[in-house]
Amino acid sequence: MNNSVYILEDRAILYVNGSDAKDFLQNLISNDINKVTDNSSCFASLFTPQGKFLYEFMVVKHKLGYFIDCEKSQSDEIFKQLNLYKIRSKVEILNLSNEFVVASFGYEKYLSIEGTKDILGFTFKYREDPIFLDPRNKHLGARLIINLEKLYLSLKKLDLKNDKIENYHIHSHKLGIVPKDLNKLKNKLFGIECNFEELNGIDFKKGCYVGQENTARIKLKNKLSKRLLPIEIIDGELMENESVLNNNVEIGKVLINETYPFALIKFLDSNFEKDKIFQGKNGSFKIFVPEWLKI
Repeated sequence: MNNSVYILEDRAILYVNGSDAKDFLQNLISNDINKVTDNSSCFASLFTPQGKFLYEFMVVKHKLGYFIDCEKSQSDEIFKQLNLYKIRSKVEILNLSNEFVVASFGYEKYLSIEGTKDILGFTFKYREDPIFLDPRNKHLGARLIINLEKLYLSLKKLDLKNDKIENYHIHSHKLGIVPKDLNKLKNKLFGIECNFEELNGIDFKKGCYVGQENTARIKLKNKLSKRLLPIEIIDGELMENESVLNNNVEIGKVLINETYPFALIKFLDSNFEKDKIFQGKNGSFKIFVPEWLKI
């Protein structure tokens, strides 16, 4: 069993509480807040009114409110966006990133802890702190949200050994799930094109939320023709916004070009070949379709 733990220092924790917190989040996020209980957490997103991707995060019940576990590079903007929507709602939004930290460890290790269940998003308390199985994909393992002062004692009790955060990022990228640089996707594609339905981040049965109309229309009218897919660089390097060409036809665009690259690909286009080595301006690369994505 792998006892590695990754301290996700690139994550931030916001906290939303107050008597209107539940309804407030329900009217904004792409998932159903009713799924979030003491025993269940969810993955969700904020879209533009047109359904374009803005931000993604985990939502975890904590006391009378909700933790928002998000990428640190997006946290200030999420904080501002939530306050923008607040208006007269009885809601308090706090940035607790200086107090709380997110740690991730493997699926098998998670299952070995007493009280766990093999259910995506399943949440339980360990020494009063939430541990939850990643709601997107079990192979991403579990997360612990914990006060910084208690972190190392809990990791010691769980027999977890600190590992490099890069190894977590590599693992996530190999699974085909964006580990970082989410700001490079902002406003560039529809939320549904980020594969959020398959990653359990969109609920099509809930009522209205920001961007719901377009998101539902793309799904119901079968208009989903592009997907965010991971890139494996063979050699050289990629440029951001570089076109992906095959047979002199553009079939996509590189959105994240750095260490863990992704492209938005016209996956239904006859010119898209899954196992082909594509030649870019400054390198060659493959585009792979994750196992969990049935396209």
